[in-house]
Amino acid sequence: MHGPTSIKHLEETTNVREQFFRPMASCLLTAALCLSSTFATADNLPLPQGEILLTISGAVEHTNNGETTVFDIEMLQQLGAMEFTTNTIWTEGPQKFTGVPLKALVAYVDAQGATLRATAINDYAVDIPVDSLADDGPIVAYFLNDVPMSVREKGPLWVVYPYDSNDDYRNEVIYSRSVWQLDRIVIKD
Repeated sequence: MHGPTSIKHLEETTNVREQFFRPMASCLLTAALCLSSTFATADNLPLPQGEILLTISGAVEHTNNGETTVFDIEMLQQLGAMEFTTNTIWTEGPQKFTGVPLKALVAYVDAQGATLRATAINDYAVDIPVDSLADDGPIVAYFLNDVPMSVREKGPLWVVYPYDSNDDYRNEVIYSRSVWQLDRIVIKD
């Protein structure tokens, strides 16, 4: 049994295995390298633990969900809160708004575009030049008078300017940028 026939059979079996397993091993190695490079370049931003309220996509460098960055209320609050009291054309009397400055939010995702498109749940959308974002506003408000906003109250997120603080914030362009029920932002070139 251990003659030339069984050695030839062993060599043929080995060649068949090599022909099958080498390409498979090569594919597996390539896949492993691709995955490891993906994880190695990921920004490792935290993932939301609660309900996703906001998605930012487009020309952003820092992401946590593929090519997008998603936020829950806790993540937005961790970016630093700004609050102000102002009158709006949509509410009665002065209202206290609390939220994250839109300028800080854009910096957090390392936006690379010149324009952001803010879109509401009902698909109302408006473009806002990134260079128009100031230190004093607008904010992405998540509290109205210290309480989370429901969809009925223009929430859960609302782009709000401190309208009373500056005449430049009281015009049709700014009002059109005051997106309530905000749920997504796309950073564009």
